[in-house]
Amino acid sequence: MALASFADFSPREIPVPGGVLRARIGGAGPPLLLLHGNPQTHMMWHRVAPALAARFTVVCPDLRGYGGSFKPPATPDHAPYAKRAMAADMVTAMAALGFSRFRLAGHDRGGRVAHRLALDHPAAVERLAVLDIVPTLEHFERADMAFGLGYYHWFWFAQPHPFPESLISAAPEIWFHAHTNRSPRPSDLFHPEALADYLQAARDPATIVGMCEDYRAAAGIDLAHDRADRAAGHRIACPMLVLWGARGHIGEWYDPLAIWRSYCAAPVTGGAVPAGHYLAEEAPTAVLEWFDRFF
Repeated sequence: MALASFADFSPREIPVPGGVLRARIGGAGPPLLLLHGNPQTHMMWHRVAPALAARFTVVCPDLRGYGGSFKPPATPDHAPYAKRAMAADMVTAMAALGFSRFRLAGHDRGGRVAHRLALDHPAAVERLAVLDIVPTLEHFERADMAFGLGYYHWFWFAQPHPFPESLISAAPEIWFHAHTNRSPRPSDLFHPEALADYLQAARDPATIVGMCEDYRAAAGIDLAHDRADRAAGHRIACPMLVLWGARGHIGEWYDPLAIWRSYCAAPVTGGAVPAGHYLAEEAPTAVLEWFDRFF
């Protein structure tokens, strides 16, 4: 499936250790890798990727466990869904396309993969943008009642396999619409073709396993990796752009720029855009303006 706005993008299947990533690639120029969030697919970039393709070679993959990409089964240690493993997928995929160094942007879970990629593979990342997140470690260590109620799914998805998967898979469309409406958004926010891609993935029980394993990893092995980096003094080495939705929780609960500056040794810029959580679909013009200045 390709939105009309993705008409000039080519679908690709990119082999990586463990499986194949579904991706869409378009444009020409310096490489720019865009990583999607939960519970979406690379289609979330359909309102910004074509404009970016006028200046960049834009690569939009599905993360492992999501969309049309491979989906490892659940494991006791959740290591196949560690952000370290997911980041390694992306470095391998970009190398297969001929790109050893690239610009990088990630929304939501994709932002967490991007954060880990910048730490584990600093030579690969020229510039990094994260959308509507603070570091995973900060969320858990600062967690309070507001976080527990607003981001309850962090704890629900992380319950032992297969309890949450069984309940979500029993009514995937009801779950999807409830999950994406935790903060008010227009009923027509998601383009019908993008929504169809999201729902097709949500109906696949293997996607729900992958999603829950992603969150289990975040509450376990990812925290171990993050704490080890903090103890060793490892920080992001490249310039960062930090964006968040003015109607979302990130700016309400945190000082995003101050937090990210403590994780990054290079300049950090950014600000709020007029959106809730789904910045690239709610406020594509604002996102593109920030990206144009930064990238």
